[in-house]
Amino acid sequence: MEQLLPVINKLQEVFIAIGASSDAIQLPQIVAIGTQSSGKSSVLESIVGRDFLPRGTGIVTRRPLILQLIHANPESEEKDQPEEWGKFLHCDSIFTDFNDIMVEITKETERELGLGKAISSKPIQLKIYSPNVLNLTLVDLPGLTKVPVGDQPPDIEKQIYDLCYEYISNPNSLILAISAANADMATSEAIKLAREVDPTGKRTLAVVTKLDLMDAGTDATDILTGRLIPVKLGIIGVVNRSQQDINVKKSIKIALGDEAIFFQKRYPGLSDRNGIQYLAKTLNKLLLLHIRDCLPELKTRINLKLAYSQQTLATLGVPIIEKGPELLRVITKFAADYCATIEGTHGNIEIAELIGGARISHIFHEVYFKTLEGIDPLGGLSTTDILTAIRNATGPRPTLFVPELAFELLVKRQIKRLLEPSLRCVQLVHEEMQRIIQHCITPDLHRFSKVHNRIVEVTSALLRERLEPANSMVDNLIAIELAYINTNHPDFASGHEIIARMMSEAGEEYKNRRITRKPKPSVEKPPVELQTTFENNNDPSSKRIIPFGYLMNGENARKDDSDENAASFGRDLTDRERVDAELIKRLIRTYYDIVKKSIQDSVPKGIMHFLVNNVKKHLQSLLVERLYIKEEITELMEESPHVIEKRNRTIHMIKALEKASQIVSDVRETQLW
Repeated sequence: MEQLLPVINKLQEVFIAIGASSDAIQLPQIVAIGTQSSGKSSVLESIVGRDFLPRGTGIVTRRPLILQLIHANPESEEKDQPEEWGKFLHCDSIFTDFNDIMVEITKETERELGLGKAISSKPIQLKIYSPNVLNLTLVDLPGLTKVPVGDQPPDIEKQIYDLCYEYISNPNSLILAISAANADMATSEAIKLAREVDPTGKRTLAVVTKLDLMDAGTDATDILTGRLIPVKLGIIGVVNRSQQDINVKKSIKIALGDEAIFFQKRYPGLSDRNGIQYLAKTLNKLLLLHIRDCLPELKTRINLKLAYSQQTLATLGVPIIEKGPELLRVITKFAADYCATIEGTHGNIEIAELIGGARISHIFHEVYFKTLEGIDPLGGLSTTDILTAIRNATGPRPTLFVPELAFELLVKRQIKRLLEPSLRCVQLVHEEMQRIIQHCITPDLHRFSKVHNRIVEVTSALLRERLEPANSMVDNLIAIELAYINTNHPDFASGHEIIARMMSEAGEEYKNRRITRKPKPSVEKPPVELQTTFENNNDPSSKRIIPFGYLMNGENARKDDSDENAASFGRDLTDRERVDAELIKRLIRTYYDIVKKSIQDSVPKGIMHFLVNNVKKHLQSLLVERLYIKEEITELMEESPHVIEKRNRTIHMIKALEKASQIVSDVRETQLW
């Protein structure tokens, strides 16, 4: 199982070499987090046994440090090989002086970030070979802070928090939460952050530092035994060198001896489960077991990531050599997809919403049809308006019949109300055809941003060009209906037919109710009567007279309208006026329905002819004419910079994943146990 750790180290090197985070495939690792004053750097140096991390005030660790500790057997090394040395991934030099390692970490940080106090997620990888270390891989992150100091960025707290969160949110990361014992453990920022991503604590190991600096009379037994704050993987206490020890160059070896004496004296029952050496052994064991558990899933994840990257590369395509034929292919493909979306034969059928031809059909038969059906034929037209129009059409002469001019004037007014919803129908279809453009944008068009922009521009211009004829067609259809009111239309009921129908309705109602009018006083002139006859059910030969005013009784009478019109005229309407108004209303309603049916049928046909079918017919030829210009082909077919960058990044990722797949495939099943 010891051979598993080098496998993870190789995988980390593969992904860091291409500038990708190891989180790309969620490698198992140990991530150390803690505040700036928690002693995190001292813990890592004590595990290594050498001073090698930069020190100073404020933020010193500004980039993640991936520290790979490799146990080197001195007996198997060559005679001229140093006992301990370090090596960075970003350079080929071997560092035997650990002070030089400290300097190189600082220089590499400044090369990336400058002399400021900003931080970066780009890691530095350091390998340390030593016979005094156990095989272990740790990730050291910048210390958590609360208040910006000096020239630190104002949002430094959030930057560090986000960086730490990114690393520990990897479900395959073990979290080394480092806290100081001389501070209240209930306020530990490291443990709080660890619990956010690991609420069960199954991958968190807590380290308590500065046990020797606790207040006199206080004891850390409850903390170390987990009674105060339980942590699933345990809590280990350590004693680091003080700043005074560091200043006087006290060696870590001597400090480890002093640490053992401290635990024997202060916590004799817990001394064998605390200290730097126990921590290193625990981390080594936990990491190896964790790698063993994660490795099968890791193989699957690498293969899935490789397949996805290869698919992404296929969509990005390869650099184009013959640009002219490729431009024609892109144009033809777009035009075919556009027409297929309208026809409903596109291979990529949407299931979330209507689009293309289906949406246009919905506009015609649902939106437009229901809008016209919802228009009241007599909307905005009162009885007063009708009677006023009749009187204006008769002039100074009394008339025996309703003037036809009044009917034409009023019905034209109502027909004009069909214009606005019809024009709106044209606009809705135009908007849908504009939306189809984005639906037909293929990965090829994303590659060539200039071709993409020109295709959208030309297609949109064609749609705008065809919008005007479609609108003119609608205007003309309404104008045609207004130009000639055809009262001889076979579906139009004439005035005589409507009068006969009104008389029949009145007669039927009169028979059913057997209502007789009470005579008015003899001093007043009796109302004009329109006599009609019907057969009595009991006596077919009998005749009865129906008063003219009875035509407005029952369903034909509208009391509220009568009151309103009476108020408008300053008197009650006469029976003749009521009949004339009702007659005009019925004529308008009948003729309006004829025109409405005609418009409902003609407008969709006109839109399809002038807009939809015309665009389908001329789209491809227009695109070729406007785009396939010899002098502009080379410029048009230039790939977008972000596409080139993404392709290169994907190629590097595929190579890295192929190497990673080979590395994990070399691990035999027997090595897992």
